[in-house]
Amino acid sequence: MRFYMNKTIIIMISIIVIIGAIFTAGIIYRTKLDNTQESNITEIADEEILDDCTEEYQEIQNKMLEANSQEEKISPNCYITFKTFFKKCGHETSKYLKIPNELVNKTKQDFIEKYKDWNIEKFSDTEIIITREEEGECNEHYIVRENNGKVVVYEVLEDGTEKEYQTTDISTEYLTETDKRNMEKGIEVNGKQNLNQLIEDYE
Repeated sequence: MRFYMNKTIIIMISIIVIIGAIFTAGIIYRTKLDNTQESNITEIADEEILDDCTEEYQEIQNKMLEANSQEEKISPNCYITFKTFFKKCGHETSKYLKIPNELVNKTKQDFIEKYKDWNIEKFSDTEIIITREEEGECNEHYIVRENNGKVVVYEVLEDGTEKEYQTTDISTEYLTETDKRNMEKGIEVNGKQNLNQLIEDYE
């Protein structure tokens, strides 16, 4: 009877051990499976991140190339306006120049390198305006007067004296009374552009 009970206990213990071993093996297998799946997910995520970075990098590169290709370039029809402010007399002069051939199709940076002593006020493919300051006078001070029935232009020198600059074919007899009176006093004009405009108004 005692032998039979011992045998039963041994069998029960064996069954419990087997069940425990199976249960433990199941837990270990499940843990490894979860780790493997997590590792795979991480690798996939890493690959996706790498792909995203690559696409983003390509997009940035493409935008940079597009920006460079669209950078404004100087047209053959472009004109440059040179504005110079003279500190001594306080006047500003403007001169115009058709773009030199060597600057056609060049960029803003190319232009800056050529005109380093100037400041850019406006830059487009057809119009460029640059400015700078100088210490002296503009040497474009004029007085318009009547002389022998004609409109005559005198240049005012730095010492204040006048020098005949241009005798026009415009007769003062056709001018208005107001213009004639102004001519008697002398009409002061600063800058060749303003002078040319005044002469055109009288023609």
